[in-house]
Amino acid sequence: MHFQPQTDGSSQLPLAGLTEGRSSERSHDNRRFCEEQSWRRLADGERLRELNSDILVSRWTDSRSVPRQEKQEPSPAQHVFAVAVKPAYIKLVRGSSTIFDGSMRAGTLHITGSGEPLIGEFRGPCDFIHFHVSTDYLRDCRQTASLRSIQTLNDLVVRDPLAGLLGRTLVANAETTGGVYSACVGQTLVMHVAGLAGVRQTVNALPKWRLNRVQEYVGAHLGECISLDQLARAAGLSRMHFAAQFHAATGRRPREYVLQQRIDRAKEILSITDMPLAEVALTVGFQEQSYFSTVFRKLTDETPARWRQANKRVIAFGNNRRHSTSM
Repeated sequence: MHFQPQTDGSSQLPLAGLTEGRSSERSHDNRRFCEEQSWRRLADGERLRELNSDILVSRWTDSRSVPRQEKQEPSPAQHVFAVAVKPAYIKLVRGSSTIFDGSMRAGTLHITGSGEPLIGEFRGPCDFIHFHVSTDYLRDCRQTASLRSIQTLNDLVVRDPLAGLLGRTLVANAETTGGVYSACVGQTLVMHVAGLAGVRQTVNALPKWRLNRVQEYVGAHLGECISLDQLARAAGLSRMHFAAQFHAATGRRPREYVLQQRIDRAKEILSITDMPLAEVALTVGFQEQSYFSTVFRKLTDETPARWRQANKRVIAFGNNRRHSTSM
């Protein structure tokens, strides 16, 4: 999937109606983010402003580590641009299609338009900026950029440096700027997205039975070096076809999936044993502890030692509660 920014005429894109957002119970002049009643759904108090605004900006944060599920009912009148502020382990599903499944890196942009309900399965903490964009405004921007269809943007997931920068800018200035600033940042992002050119290539997703074979292979060989050739052979496909179909089925590259599985296995070991970190790294397939720590921190936003310290306490507390209950 490859997109190129369409820059010709971008300066002539229509300006959005700017509306200030709300953060908890602050005064109107200092509102920075709108409230979300639930995931991607603005609070009832924002409804009137939603009808009269081209762009509204909200923030969804959840520090829980337990698995949970959220649901969004998309509106034909609105698109939601989600920007990951921090890494998140998430699965996004629409109907029978898996849009994304794995570790979503900070700076990843996900666009949702009309269609079936979107199900988000979260497997750890998350932090997202949500830009609620009027479909009419987005369509006008696309037409101004000589790109008539907005359908190619629906369910797009892409690592976008500008989106990541804008998300970090909003968070960094949250205590010193107002809602108009947030809306201006939102307008910049929409104008950027409106200029994305290109048509997504259609690639058949890896069939479930082939995907199961790959997952079983990875699970059985996590302590070893796993190459793309080995994964392709497990799936019964050529390297080129396997990589493309795997990405279409899971939303991530084979290497990213293997790394995530290694880190998940490491979490299991860290949470129930006192195995030294160097030994944990070797057990899950990393040849060097330093590289293991780098990958672990990138995918969890914590070092292995700090993650172990926090999660062993949680598990111990849960075990003590179960023991007390049984008595």
